[in-house]
Amino acid sequence: MRCPKCGKVDDKVIDSRASREGATIRRRRECLGCSHRFTTYEEVERDTLMVIKHDGRREEFSREKLLTGIHKACQKRPVPQKAIDDLVDKIVEDIRTKYEGELPGMAIGERVMNGLHDLDKIAYIRYASVYRRFEEVADFLHEVKKLEKRRDDPAQPRLFDLPNGGG
Repeated sequence: MRCPKCGKVDDKVIDSRASREGATIRRRRECLGCSHRFTTYEEVERDTLMVIKHDGRREEFSREKLLTGIHKACQKRPVPQKAIDDLVDKIVEDIRTKYEGELPGMAIGERVMNGLHDLDKIAYIRYASVYRRFEEVADFLHEVKKLEKRRDDPAQPRLFDLPNGGG
């Protein structure tokens, strides 16, 4: 591992522990050149998942892109970083369990919307406005009304509860 401070590749592992419920290993390292300490994460390399977009294009699934989209929706909202990380982990685990090779983009978007619905209603509406491509105020109002109806009907099934994740 290259030291982020001096660039040397010689280091020693000081501490290792499981992270993200065993999905990764967190390692504390110390550079043998400059004694700078830094953290690395190790995880199993999985086969590439391709996302089929609305227009038929295929794009490699990116955990970072998913995280960025959720961060944007939650910007300036009282949503803890741990809650965001947990949501991303849950979505990634769910789609990797249910899909091999390819998955429709809507399978990701709907999972994000369900997760944000439970985390923060404003973040949910922000994400929905981009995901569903709202063009008019009426689109926002329609989504808010659906949000209110959903809140009033606790028996309505969630996407994660549906067989095959709804997609």
